[in-house]
Amino acid sequence: MDHATVMTLVQWGHGEEWRLMLQHSRPHHALVWMTRGQGIAVVEGVRRGLGVHNALVLPAGTMFSLDTGKTGFGLVCEMPAQPAAPMPDRAQHLRIRDVTGQSELTAIFEAMQREQNDARPFSEEAVDAQAALMSVWLRRAMLSHPDEPAPGAAERLVRAYAALVERHHASTRSMADHARTLGVTPTHLTRVCRRLSGLSAAELLTQRSLHAARDLIEAGERPMAQIAADLGFGSAAYFSRFILHHTGKSPSDLRQAALEARKRTPLRRVI
Repeated sequence: MDHATVMTLVQWGHGEEWRLMLQHSRPHHALVWMTRGQGIAVVEGVRRGLGVHNALVLPAGTMFSLDTGKTGFGLVCEMPAQPAAPMPDRAQHLRIRDVTGQSELTAIFEAMQREQNDARPFSEEAVDAQAALMSVWLRRAMLSHPDEPAPGAAERLVRAYAALVERHHASTRSMADHARTLGVTPTHLTRVCRRLSGLSAAELLTQRSLHAARDLIEAGERPMAQIAADLGFGSAAYFSRFILHHTGKSPSDLRQAALEARKRTPLRRVI
């Protein structure tokens, strides 16, 4: 992706709940703008409640999950790193209470959507210009928000664990291995993760591995044995059992279902 792109949360997840609800990361910066309903995000292992007029900034490579339920609705702007539209290097959760700030961000999103939908000459340049305005809006909003208290020891531990999971999920490293790296016991790590995220340390790791696996399986390209090897599974048989246990379907069934879904409803690229 060379230019900023705006889409709905449903489009962002390609219409599949698991793509947002399992722990994963994105290769580009993203700003999520909630416009209806409520949701739950787990960002860097920390659970956050999202409501209307909440902005969630997710720098590239940040591990997160997002659940907006049946009534939640929002927009997302994904943008590559570019000097004209700098983004923070840490996740941000902003509750925009002033009407002016809400209207300004909504207007930027609407302008970007018009440019994408109309596909007029120089539309990509116009969208990138709006992304630069969004960056300005975001930095102003961050200045107007009170500084969050410094994270305590528990939050620092969970964030460090989430960073390790994101970096090494495609390896043979276990939760216990990460606990040793962090200098804590698996029991303590599990207890702290569950308190801050609602998930155990093992569940965070499992979700990240499962998302990576399903993404590669449903892309319909690599052989299953190759995917298993790339993600650090000891064997293709163990990989198949892992997928069956967590999805109720075999890897080949997941791939076939994804292929049939694409034939029924071809994904339209948002430009």
